[in-house]
Amino acid sequence: MQQASIPLAEKLRPYNLDGYLGQDHLVGEGAILRKSIEGGQVPSMILWGPPGVGKTTLASLISHTLVKPFYTLSAVSSGVKDVRSVIQKARESGGNAILFIDEIHRFSKSQQDSLLGAVEKGIITLIGATTENPSFEVISPLLSRCQVYILKPLDEKQMMVLLERGREELGKDTGKKVVISETEALFRISGGDARKLLNALELSVYATAGKKVVVTNDLVLSVIQQNLALYDKAGEMHYDVISAFIKSIRGSDPNAAVYYLARMIEGGEDPKFIARRLVILASEDIGNANPNALLLAASCFQAVNMIGMPESRIILSQTAIYLAASPKSNTAYLAINQAQDLVRKTGDQPVPLSLRNAPTRLMKETGYGKDYKYSHSYENHFAIQEFLPDALTGTTLYQPGENAREKEMRARLKSLWKEKYGY
Repeated sequence: MQQASIPLAEKLRPYNLDGYLGQDHLVGEGAILRKSIEGGQVPSMILWGPPGVGKTTLASLISHTLVKPFYTLSAVSSGVKDVRSVIQKARESGGNAILFIDEIHRFSKSQQDSLLGAVEKGIITLIGATTENPSFEVISPLLSRCQVYILKPLDEKQMMVLLERGREELGKDTGKKVVISETEALFRISGGDARKLLNALELSVYATAGKKVVVTNDLVLSVIQQNLALYDKAGEMHYDVISAFIKSIRGSDPNAAVYYLARMIEGGEDPKFIARRLVILASEDIGNANPNALLLAASCFQAVNMIGMPESRIILSQTAIYLAASPKSNTAYLAINQAQDLVRKTGDQPVPLSLRNAPTRLMKETGYGKDYKYSHSYENHFAIQEFLPDALTGTTLYQPGENAREKEMRARLKSLWKEKYGY
């Protein structure tokens, strides 16, 4: 039996707030956004959350509930000309229309600038959807005119409701009896993404012959493996490909790194997203084994912002290759993890008096800053003294790695601190 032309996720898209799943903190009974919608007035807003949590659906429901002209643009395929065209149509129809922009983080500064006047004058109510932090991806003047609402992945209870709706709909469409006997694989594959969940269920049902389909973990995993290309078509492999990219660099394989980079570029991935992940990796997985890695990655991020595509692909390639070929160390990552864990376990330990700032006479008299040794006044710019709280003295959080640069660091620290930290 052929798969239906209209995807299951589209068929199950709700048409009122009561049928909307998830985001109770925003649209549940008495929640702030629901009150605004039911009151007939909503602000311009940015809906920020992972894929498949209902951003597009929520925008559509707002428009339907308020009975306002509704325009949709995709930041992937639209430009300033398209924005101005929508604004003109909204102006001609008396203003107060809703403009939904999917993936607004992909809009350039000039494209976002073109929205400002219409948003400020109320000609349009802007609803932007993004999977990226709007603090970094939306220009400040536009962000200041919008309310940011954070959407969360669906929880297991909500996904069970969605699966039941999907099961019933697929039963009607196929004439089959659909039984969901196991859900672990469906939940693991979807990761709280409603569209991904329904696509996996739909693929499993249509891939099974006979009048009865029993959805099991094995069935779901085998079907999804056979349909990776289809799964990728709507960008749902986004996180798998970026994960493979990062792990290839961490594993010192520049060939695999460039391959996955090409996959992302050909798939239309935002180059700034890739560059930002490279900056994180340079510190997390290379760190002090090669401090130049972070410098190059940060320069890559700046260059990508300045240059844009298609030339940025070369800069990304150079950086990915360099990071993959660099020596690796995660000691900085481990150190901050251990330090945060220590803080959570031991609380706010008192800072040694010698290290405390003493801006007032009373503080000086009570010992603040007393006996502090100004390191630069001593030979080799170092003097033995206690910096950690008394209860944590001698605690070692940073362990240098076994690479050339960190071996040098270990030797220096050992010469300074002797046996105190076990270097």
